Amino acid sequence: MELTAWEKVKLARHPKRPTSVKLIKEICPDFIELHGDRLFSDDHAIIGGIGTLNGQPVTIIAEEKGVTTEEKIKHNFGMPHPEGYRKALRLMKQAEKFKRPILCIIDTPGAYPGIGAEERGQASAIATNLRDMMGLKTPILVIVLSEGGSGGALAIGVGDHIMMFENSVYAILSPEGYASIIYKDSQKADVAAQLMKLTANDLASFGVIDQIIKENEGLHVDPDFGIQELKKALIENVKRLAKMKTKLLLEQRYQKFRRMGNFLEKGEPDESST
Repeated sequence: MELTAWEKVKLARHPKRPTSVKLIKEICPDFIELHGDRLFSDDHAIIGGIGTLNGQPVTIIAEEKGVTTEEKIKHNFGMPHPEGYRKALRLMKQAEKFKRPILCIIDTPGAYPGIGAEERGQASAIATNLRDMMGLKTPILVIVLSEGGSGGALAIGVGDHIMMFENSVYAILSPEGYASIIYKDSQKADVAAQLMKLTANDLASFGVIDQIIKENEGLHVDPDFGIQELKKALIENVKRLAKMKTKLLLEQRYQKFRRMGNFLEKGEPDESST
């Protein structure tokens, strides 16, 4: 039986669902983490570094929520500060320099909205990432692991091939936030989730994402199945994109997001740009 949108939101937030750390460990066992934005500090909500995927060197950028209480506090519950996005972009530009494909793992309720983050340029950091990722001359693959929320997700979400796990969600804000705005009642989050079209199936039908990664019984029950499915998809698409000429890669990336923007503005795909 097909799960409702709200049931998928709850699965995406399941406490036993694996976080980015486990995903990285399984797909790139030789991962080496790199730190800092060279401007302010090292934001633990975003993990970045290098490793190999089936012998191919890659750069990995991932949002990490943590599992234990101590880890969740350390990683700020997966809500990055601007220095996290600046660290991510620094490592992406390094990947471009050395011609390494980039893997971005999204798992955040949203960018951190605190006063300090705003004072240090949260909106500017997100906007800069969106702009600069569009022109990076290396393949970018994006994976929505569990929860992709608002600009906090989009800041590492510009890519050539975008994937979502079967029970993940990706939206402009949380269903609770949407319900608070539309219905003035956060308790109507289940109704809001259905309206928001935030599931992998919804977004694949709109052309916002390119591929759904199957989970079997769910990542919280059988994480190995889903992770192996993801690894196969990554290996296949890294090979495919690496063969593409840079000019064509950038043009297709640009057109992908133009189509997405036209759809969001008009409510239907723009056939003239396909």
